[in-house]
Amino acid sequence: MITRDIEAFLAFARELAPDFGPPTACAAFLVAPDGFRLAEQSAQDNIYMADAGAFDAQRASMQHRDLQRAISTALPTICFAGDPATPDAVFPNNVFGTAAGRYIVGRMRHQVRQREAARDDIRGFFGGVLDYAEIDLSTQPHPCELTGALVIDRARGLGFCGLSERCDEEGARLMHEAFGLRATLLFDLAPGEYHTNVVLAVLAGRAAVVCPRGFADPVVPAAIAGLYAPHAVTCSEAEHAAFVGNCIALSHETVWMSADAGEALSPLHCRRLADAGFRVETVALDAIEAAGGSLRCCIGEIY
Repeated sequence: MITRDIEAFLAFARELAPDFGPPTACAAFLVAPDGFRLAEQSAQDNIYMADAGAFDAQRASMQHRDLQRAISTALPTICFAGDPATPDAVFPNNVFGTAAGRYIVGRMRHQVRQREAARDDIRGFFGGVLDYAEIDLSTQPHPCELTGALVIDRARGLGFCGLSERCDEEGARLMHEAFGLRATLLFDLAPGEYHTNVVLAVLAGRAAVVCPRGFADPVVPAAIAGLYAPHAVTCSEAEHAAFVGNCIALSHETVWMSADAGEALSPLHCRRLADAGFRVETVALDAIEAAGGSLRCCIGEIY
């Protein structure tokens, strides 16, 4: 099922058992922020990006190493070298995604990011080292920026796909098929929002973090929160702005977000995550957040 019909989606989703696959990844991959700077093309439709003067390449590199070191305590984490020709490559989950036995290459909207999809080393790792089958969406015309645009409940095989200039309906359909999902809900993001994973996270299939202002129709975030109630966090404006919605569960017990997001997270919402069985872990990423993404954007998941 792939639909905009919220009631039909909810009726189907509520009947699903959490038996689609592992709820969290078995490993992670990163791409180093080598040549970290403002990507002017990406800035055209990413309101979270700072001005060029706010980019600190040395600090970003140090924080990225801290990120790898930290999340390696939760799961095996490898890091590929960056490339000064691809300043956005620090957010690899938009370009490369995985499902059982296969890897997917996304179609990026901007040319500066399309270069990332051609990396032989990352393709070689998935295809040659892991022996995953390839599904290459990068050469077709419809933008589909993988787990930036598509938030996945891996336990139930559910997708939540926000449409914007970074993903159209056909791109959503292609991703739905590539990840082999049971059902995907389509909805429009609010004007100015570029990726779903900035305004929505599904945590190990049993909790959700929702930023209502990021959705064009307020009915959608309310419905998603209702699906995961009582373990749903509905973010305030301040939490949204601090990237609380850009968090990720890397194990059954841990939710990871940036230090600024953790600082903005209200005590009530921290308790709500604790009630769902999660401990909040944070890493300072303010330098990387200048590029318009946060912790979840940095992490490519290996299933």
